[in-house]
Amino acid sequence: LADCLRRTRVLPLGSGALAGTPLKIDRHALAAELGFAEITANSLDAVSDRDFVAEFLFCAALIGVHLSRLAEDVIIYSSSEYGFVTLDDAFSTGSSLMPQKKNPDSMELTRGKSGRLIGDLVGLLTMLKGLPSTYNKDMQEDKQPLFDAADTLELTLPVVAGAIATARFNTGRMRAAIDDAMLATDLADYLVERGVAFRESHKVVGLLVREAEARSVTLSQLPFEGYRSAHAAFDEDVLDIFEPLKSVAARSVPGATGPDSVAAQLELARESVAR
Repeated sequence: LADCLRRTRVLPLGSGALAGTPLKIDRHALAAELGFAEITANSLDAVSDRDFVAEFLFCAALIGVHLSRLAEDVIIYSSSEYGFVTLDDAFSTGSSLMPQKKNPDSMELTRGKSGRLIGDLVGLLTMLKGLPSTYNKDMQEDKQPLFDAADTLELTLPVVAGAIATARFNTGRMRAAIDDAMLATDLADYLVERGVAFRESHKVVGLLVREAEARSVTLSQLPFEGYRSAHAAFDEDVLDIFEPLKSVAARSVPGATGPDSVAAQLELARESVAR
C-alpha cells in the first residue's frame, strides 16, 4: 500500500476537462504546495485515468487473498480433527445448535471479505474496459468500490491481527501429529550430503518407504541393516534423522523455516513496519 501511495501522488490539476488550460499556471508550484510529488504528463490521460484506483483495489484484493489463506489455515487447524489452535472467545461465537461448538467466525468472515475485495476490483475494471479516452460519466462509479475496499480493509485487518495475537497454540497436539514419513526428505538429504546424487537418493528412500509399509512399521523402526542394504552410504547415525526439532533447525538458510532463519525474517518484517 505504501508503494501504491507513492504512485498516486501525481497532480492532475491544470488538465481541464481534457485539453489542459490556456492560463499560464505553474503546475509544479501547485503540486509542491498541495503535497504532490509530480504532475501528470498528459491532460487527456489525466482525466481518463483511473489506474490509481485500480492499483489500490488490486492491492486491497491481494491483501484480502493473503488474509483469506491465513484465515483458512486457522479454520483448518482449529478444527477438532487438528486441534492445533484455539481462537479467543472474543473472535469466536457459539453454535446456535450445538452447545459445545465454537465457531471461528472472525476467520470465516475474513475469508468472505476477500471475495468482496476481489469484486470491487473486477467491478471497476469492468466499468472502465469499454470507455473511450477522456472523462465519461461512467467514472462516477469508481467511488463505491474504492470506498468499500478501504472500509473493508479497515474493518478486516484489526480483526485478523487481534485473532492471531490472542490465539492459543496446542504444541502437544502438534507434536503428536508428527510422523516419520514427514522426514523422508531428510533421509534423501542425508545421502546427498554423502555424495549420492539426489535422483538416486530419492529412489533409495522410496524403496525404504515401501519396505516400512510392507512391514507395517515406521521409517525409524526399520532396523539399521535395512538401511545399509538399501545403500552403502547409510551409517548408524542415520536414525538420528528422526528427531523433528533437528530437522527444523537444519533449515537455516535465509528464507527457510528454521528458528534462526525465522527470527531473522521477523526482524526484517519489524523493520519494514517501522519504516
